[in-house]
Amino acid sequence: MRQPEPAAQWQDVDAELFETTIKPRGRPAVLHGLVRDWPATNAGRTSPQVLSAYLKTFYSGHPAPSFEAPAAIQGRFFYNDSLDGFNFESKRGLLDEMLDRLCGWIGNRSAPALYAGSVSLPLYRPGFSDANNALRLVSAESVLESIWIGNRTCIAAHFDNTENLACVVAGRRRFTMFPPDQIRNLYVGPLDLTPAGQPVSLVDMRHPDLKRFPRFAEALKVVEVAELGPGDAVYVPALWWHHVEALDEFNVLVNYWWRDIPDYFDSPSSSLLHCLLTIKSLPIEQRRRWRALFDYLIFQSEEPALEHLPLEVQGLFRQLTPGKAERIRAMLLKQLSRKTS
Repeated sequence: MRQPEPAAQWQDVDAELFETTIKPRGRPAVLHGLVRDWPATNAGRTSPQVLSAYLKTFYSGHPAPSFEAPAAIQGRFFYNDSLDGFNFESKRGLLDEMLDRLCGWIGNRSAPALYAGSVSLPLYRPGFSDANNALRLVSAESVLESIWIGNRTCIAAHFDNTENLACVVAGRRRFTMFPPDQIRNLYVGPLDLTPAGQPVSLVDMRHPDLKRFPRFAEALKVVEVAELGPGDAVYVPALWWHHVEALDEFNVLVNYWWRDIPDYFDSPSSSLLHCLLTIKSLPIEQRRRWRALFDYLIFQSEEPALEHLPLEVQGLFRQLTPGKAERIRAMLLKQLSRKTS
C-alpha cells in the first residue's frame, strides 16, 4: 500500500503567515510548536496527574457529555455491526471524576475507551482560554472553543462545516485527511444516524479493507497525514475529511472552529436538507437541468452570474446582506409552512 504524504509543515507561525500563506493554500498544515508555551502544555509535559490537577482549577462543575466503550473496540468509536446503533455509550458526568479515572487507568491495557469530546471551554472551563490562547491566529468574529480529553481513542473520518485549528496539549495525535472531492471513495455511513452529528466514513483507516471498500484505494492516492506531539497544531480546512487517533494513554486537545463569513449566513447543510426535499428524488433528466441552473446561479463555475444586468436589478442574487438574508428566510418559512398546513 502506498505510503501517505505528510501534510505541509510550518514553524514559528504568526497571524500574518497564517492568513497570507497557509490558509490560502486550502490544504491542511501542521503548525509545529504553536502552543508549546501554554501553561497547560507545560503541565502535561510533567505528567498526566499534573495536567489533570491544572485542568481541575478551571472546572465549572457542570456535568459534561462523554463516550465510553469496552477495551475490545480498540478505541474505535463507531457503529455496531448492523449500522443501526453504536458500539459505545453516551453519558454525562463530572469532568473531574473522568480525569481521575483516566489517570488511574494509566498502565492498564484492558481499561475501557473513554473520552469527552467537543466540550465547550467557555461553559465548562471558564478562564482556561485566558491562560492558554491560540486565537491570535484567527480573526473571525465568533469562534467555538472546545476541549477533548481521553485515552487511546479513534474518531472516524468526518468533515466539519467550519475551519478547524486543533492544538495538542498532551499525548500524540495522528490526523489522516482527505480532500472534499473524495467523498465517493470514503464510503459514507448512514446520514440519519451518526456518531456525533456529522457523516462518517465506514472505512477503518488503521486497517482498511480494500475488498469491501475498493474505491478507498483512490482516496489513498491523495491522503495527507499529520503526526502531532504536545505543543503542535494542525489546520484542517472546512469540508476536509479527517480521521483522528489519540495515540497515548492520556490525551488532551483544544480546538477552534470558525467561519470566515458573517454570522447572518446560514450553514450550507441547510441547503442539503432542502435539496433532499425538492431535488434529489426528481427524474434524472430534471436533476440535470437543475444542476445547470445551480452551476450558473450559485456555484458560478465559469463566470459571475447575471453580469449582463445592472447591479440595481440583480436583486436577491447580488451579494448577500443581513437584510437579504432575513428576506430569504421569510420566503423559505412561508413556503415550508404552506406545505405543512
